[in-house]
Amino acid sequence: MENKVKKVPMRKCLGCMNSFPKKELVRVVRTPEGQVVLDKTGKQNGRGAYICKCKECLKKAIKSKRIGRSLEVEIPTELEEALQRELEEID
Repeated sequence: MENKVKKVPMRKCLGCMNSFPKKELVRVVRTPEGQVVLDKTGKQNGRGAYICKCKECLKKAIKSKRIGRSLEVEIPTELEEALQRELEEID
């Protein structure tokens, strides 16, 4: 019997637009209640978008409004700052 090669799920970073294995990226989620939060587990309910673990990619994704477009929600300035603080804690 042949050994099965496990497929690694790939996701695209909304900042640099490069594809990475899902586990290397941080997931930003719009919950069913409409909140936008960083999903540290990667399993939270809601619509997700992925970014690299670097601040530049987050800034780029927010500035180009890619996160808001992907999550189908407007990202207020306070939320941008909160996401940046949370991302710094993960690093």
